[in-house]
Amino acid sequence: MKILTKTALLLAVIVPAIAASAQNTTSPYSMYGYGIINDRATSTQRQMGGIGYAMNSGRQINIMNPASYAAIDSLTFLWDMGVDVSLLWTQEGSAKEHSVGGGLDYLSMQFPISKHLGASVGLLPYTSVGYSFGNKVAHGTLENQGSGGINEAYVGISGSYYGISFGLNISYDFGNIINDIYSAPTTSGRSLFEHVMRVRDWNITLGAQYSKRWNRFNKATIGVTFNPKKTLHGSSMATVQDLVYDSRPDTVGNLSLAGNYYQPNTIGVGFNFTRERTSRIMAEVDFTYQDWAKAKFSPMYDKDGRLLFEGMNFNNRYKIAAGGEYVPRVRGTYGQRIAFRFGGYYSRDYLNIRSNQVKEYGLSCGFGLPTPEGKTQINIGFEWKKRYAAPVNLISENYFNVMVGINFNELWFWQRKIK
Repeated sequence: MKILTKTALLLAVIVPAIAASAQNTTSPYSMYGYGIINDRATSTQRQMGGIGYAMNSGRQINIMNPASYAAIDSLTFLWDMGVDVSLLWTQEGSAKEHSVGGGLDYLSMQFPISKHLGASVGLLPYTSVGYSFGNKVAHGTLENQGSGGINEAYVGISGSYYGISFGLNISYDFGNIINDIYSAPTTSGRSLFEHVMRVRDWNITLGAQYSKRWNRFNKATIGVTFNPKKTLHGSSMATVQDLVYDSRPDTVGNLSLAGNYYQPNTIGVGFNFTRERTSRIMAEVDFTYQDWAKAKFSPMYDKDGRLLFEGMNFNNRYKIAAGGEYVPRVRGTYGQRIAFRFGGYYSRDYLNIRSNQVKEYGLSCGFGLPTPEGKTQINIGFEWKKRYAAPVNLISENYFNVMVGINFNELWFWQRKIK
C-alpha cells in the first residue's frame, strides 16, 4: 500500500506537467494531420536509433513492446523519466530560422506481479504540434499558429512461458490539437479562424517476444507489436472571430471524430542479439509499418469521399532503425560499467504535401552512467536528425537534441531482516 500511495502522489504532481509540456514541438510540418508522430521510445532507446521491439533486458522499461514487462526481476521496481532540449534550424529557400523546443518528455514505471508476470504504467506523447509563421497574400497577411497534441496514459501487463512472452497495453488517449489562422486585410480588421480537435479515446497495443539461448552468455530475441486500425473518439470544432470588435467566436462547424478521423494499423518487428559475459554487447534492428493511406482524415475529403484539394494526403509510413549498446565490463570499475550507445534510423513520414514525400533520418549516441550506490542509471544522449520533402524540398529542418533520462532501479520489494 505504501508503494501505491507514493506512486499516486508522484503521478498527481508530474502528470499535469507532462501533459502541459510534452508537446513542445517546433516544426511547420506539424500543422498537417495529427502532427509529428512519436514512437514511444524512451531516452535510452532514442540513443540507439529508437529501437525496442525485441528488447527485454529487464534493466530498462520498454514501452514499445509490452511483452517485455515480464523480463523484470521479481524484486525490482523501475522508474524512468526523460526530458529533452531540441535546437532546430529551418530553411525554406534562402530564408533561415532558428528555434528551441523541448521539455519534460515521458514518465513510466514497471514492477513485477509474480515470477512470470510484469506490469507497467506511464504517460507519454503520441503526437505533437507546434508551429508559428506568417506570409503575405493578396490584399493582406495571414499568420498560422498551432499547438497541442495527443498524449497516451497507459497501463500494461505481460506474462512469459518458456521463452515466449505476450503483453498488452491499454491506453487512454487525450489532448487538444489547435490550429489558428489570423487574417489581416490591408484595408482594416483582423479575424481569427480556429480549428480545435479534442481527442478522448481508448487504444490497445499487442506485443509478443520469443527469446532463445544457445548457451548461458548468448541470447537472440524476435519481437512483434500490433496496433489495430480504429476510429478516434472526441469532437472537432471550427470557429470564426472578429478580433477588432472583440466579438464572441461564431461556430461554423462541429463534427464528431467517430467515423471521420482514424488511426491506422501499425506493425512493428525487431530482432535483437545480446551477449553478456565479462562485457555486454547488445544490437537490434527494427522495422515499423503504418497504413496511413487507409486512415480517413475528415478535413481532406468532401461529403462524397473525394479529396478536396491536392495539397495534402496521407502516405503509408515506414521506419527502419538499428542500434546497439556496449558495456566494457559488467562488474568492473565505474568507468568500465558505463554503457556506450549508438544508432540511426530512416523513415518515410505519413504526410504527402503537394505530391512531395516527407522523409526523415537521424543518428544518435549516448551514455548510461551508473550511480555509485546502486543500479540506478543516468542516461545522457545526443541526436541529430533531418526532416525534408522530396522531390521538391519545401522546408528543410535540422535538429540537434540533447536527451536526459533517469532510470531508477531499486529493490523496493526486498524485505531486510532485523538482527
